[in-house]
Amino acid sequence: MSLICVRAVCCRLTQIGNYEENELKYRQTIILKNGKEALIRNGDESDGNAVFEVFNRTHAETDYLLSYPDENSFTPEKEAGFLKEKAMSSNEAELVAIVDGKIAGLAGIESVGEKYKVKHRAEFGISVLKEYWELGLGKALTEACIQCAKDAGYTQLELDVVADNDRALSLYRSLGFVEFGRNPRGFNSKTTGYQELMYMRLEL
Repeated sequence: MSLICVRAVCCRLTQIGNYEENELKYRQTIILKNGKEALIRNGDESDGNAVFEVFNRTHAETDYLLSYPDENSFTPEKEAGFLKEKAMSSNEAELVAIVDGKIAGLAGIESVGEKYKVKHRAEFGISVLKEYWELGLGKALTEACIQCAKDAGYTQLELDVVADNDRALSLYRSLGFVEFGRNPRGFNSKTTGYQELMYMRLEL
């Protein structure tokens, strides 16, 4: 069963009155492969506690992410402040996926830098709770971030992925990401040792 969009995407810079509200907004409801609805939207300050918990859970459920739960430098309060800042950004976004009233996944885009030579580039990151794997949620969050990156004016979206993470690689390749390099010792896992990182990019 494929993803079905049941409400339109809204990801743009909006004009209010005589001034521009420079906030990158996204909101879309989809149907997952199990028939449940998932709402993908910008995270906000009120999501701080839930996002903090989901971040720690996702980083405990897989060895393919950058950090371990005990390395999380954020508190729920810092997470809330971070989400508030991103919700007001014109070129960065932190998205949450809501299923059955709870956050099931997180994704976001961040600028590589503000200097002219790199301001066309954004970085992408994603994490989904294990119970929601294989339902199309990762694809929907990735597509949402691609749309946000386009609407923010970026021309290249980049990511790092562990080279043996076949599920993630299949997804990224299906959406047009291509490899542009590798680091054989990109990560050093506590359980498996060195992990090769693959660098991928998508021209927007």
